[in-house]
Amino acid sequence: MVTNTVAIDAMSGDFGPRVIIPSTLQYLQGNPGTRVVFVGKTDAIEPLINRRFAHRVDVVHASEIIGMDEVPSQALRHKKDSSIHVAVDLVKNGLASACLSAGNTGALMGVSKIKLRTIDGVDRPAICGAVPSLESHSYLLDMGANVDCSAEHLLQFAIMASVMARALDGKVSPTVALLNNGEEDTKGNHQVKEASELLAAKECLNYIGFIEGHRIFEAVADIIVCDGFVGNIALKASEGVATYIMDKIRKEIKSDPVTRLLSWFAIPEFRRVSSKVDPRRLNGAVLLGLKGVVVKSHGHADQLAFGYALEYAYRMLSVDIVSQLDQEFQSLV
Repeated sequence: MVTNTVAIDAMSGDFGPRVIIPSTLQYLQGNPGTRVVFVGKTDAIEPLINRRFAHRVDVVHASEIIGMDEVPSQALRHKKDSSIHVAVDLVKNGLASACLSAGNTGALMGVSKIKLRTIDGVDRPAICGAVPSLESHSYLLDMGANVDCSAEHLLQFAIMASVMARALDGKVSPTVALLNNGEEDTKGNHQVKEASELLAAKECLNYIGFIEGHRIFEAVADIIVCDGFVGNIALKASEGVATYIMDKIRKEIKSDPVTRLLSWFAIPEFRRVSSKVDPRRLNGAVLLGLKGVVVKSHGHADQLAFGYALEYAYRMLSVDIVSQLDQEFQSLV
């Protein structure tokens, strides 16, 4: 396995090579020990690669692209030479140690699950990413891979995220909460109530009970577990609120000359707060539970955001997350 090489789906996302390649080259410049393989149409990729990075960059041709709006099942059957297929194949065959794509989430999950398979003891991979909190961040999963989940699936998600929080953040006993429509034991559907009982009974988990949506960002729990339907809505709603607040502040400042003048004194604080709530800085979510590292970037990612997703992929490799998850589930058998 090429442990410092990430296969990048260069044709993915809303902007493709014109954003992904400059962002990646900037990351390589600041991280000398890393290498990448760009996957996609060579005639679109090669002209954008600076010659001074030639010894750290390879290009693998893929003739097809899976669109963001394509039905994943059809794309999996009919586009075998897509950039997503080829990038994941590089991980499967040991030519890269991780895959990063900003493309079709369903297709990326489907290809990855078929080619890499899941760790023994894990039924379904989950998309796990960080969301900002008052102190630092919390991990939210599932972010959209599994719309319908059983209580057992939610238990597996909690175990996987606990391993990741210990590995990445040094949390000895990360706290775990279930996202629910109330914090009382009587609230929630049958699935969530059953999951709560399973999590409470698991000695390897530091389960603290239910939390409601408004507490996601309060640092109440290190890990927040839910099914993909709820998680994806929570994620997109939070991103929308963050963007709305920042845009609203900017418009209010520009609307009045006095306010615009006074705002100059608050620029350092404004930038500090803006950086903390900027969703681009937490871009990147790992498909947790696979026998390989696959990271999903937001489809709208700009150069800054994609760079953070690439960094996230390398962090997963640095802690050998796959081996740690495998060991954890073996110990539970």
